[in-house]
Amino acid sequence: VDLPDGRHYGINVWTYKFLATATRMDKKSGENLYGLYQTPPDLFVKELTRECIEKTISDLLQKGNLEELLNPTIFSDEK
Repeated sequence: VDLPDGRHYGINVWTYKFLATATRMDKKSGENLYGLYQTPPDLFVKELTRECIEKTISDLLQKGNLEELLNPTIFSDEK
């Protein structure tokens, strides 16, 4: 994602369907304690299309900074 202010973001995007696939693959391979957990991507979307991703990013940008929205625990002041 390239923003007009010069910031650039690389965002790892998965579909909800791929989450099930990744878990199933891990159960077979033994990765992530045989599918007990997944290290999540930056963003989940309904479908992996340009239209879906553009709409999603536009909506997120209207809500605030991508850094804070996609990784809120990093910016949390709570302890």
